[in-house]
Amino acid sequence: MNEKEKNEAQKEKIGIGAWISLVILILVLSGAFRTVDGPLKVLDFTNLSGAFGTIGETGANLIGSGGTGAKDGFMAGFNLIPAVMFFCGLLGVFEQLGAFKASDIVFRPLLRPLMGIPGKCGIAFISSFTGSDVAAVMTRELYEEGDITDDERTVFVAYQYAGSACINNTITGGAPLVAICPVALGPCIVIMVVCKLIGANIVRLILRMKGKKHKEGKL
Repeated sequence: MNEKEKNEAQKEKIGIGAWISLVILILVLSGAFRTVDGPLKVLDFTNLSGAFGTIGETGANLIGSGGTGAKDGFMAGFNLIPAVMFFCGLLGVFEQLGAFKASDIVFRPLLRPLMGIPGKCGIAFISSFTGSDVAAVMTRELYEEGDITDDERTVFVAYQYAGSACINNTITGGAPLVAICPVALGPCIVIMVVCKLIGANIVRLILRMKGKKHKEGKL
């Protein structure tokens, strides 16, 4: 932690409401309550986003089934719009409650050494395990607000892009392979996360070397 971050941490006073909102937001984005029955289901972003109803007795929803090509891709992208719009509103609420200021304190000791990014990326870091669209929106917001630099954004995107939504995709899309895999699910996810971190730090090293050469060129 550099001197500037220490001074900022001392100036910022985080209330109990900010900590509570941070815990709730992490739970909502973690997917921990996705398959839970009862009222606790609302503590999951996927459940809150909902799903399209079926059309008559066809069993198909608004997206349909059996589509191909650009048209099917368009409908898949269209399917993301409600969730992204909902999350943008949710993001504004939790930001006002101070969740990002609290996350900066919690995640800074972890994310600074691992990837050289600030603790405010912590919530996006957590959400990237279960989904890529939400993490992408949060990363853009962090950059536009000036909370992360262009290089930090590049490193963080490199982490997110490789093995995107590793937990969700492994459990759903990779379910047939998990059944025959000789290694348990936990170690598989750990290996993916380690590879993601290695990739992010390779990009971090390239950016650092490029920046160093640029400075030497000016001199």
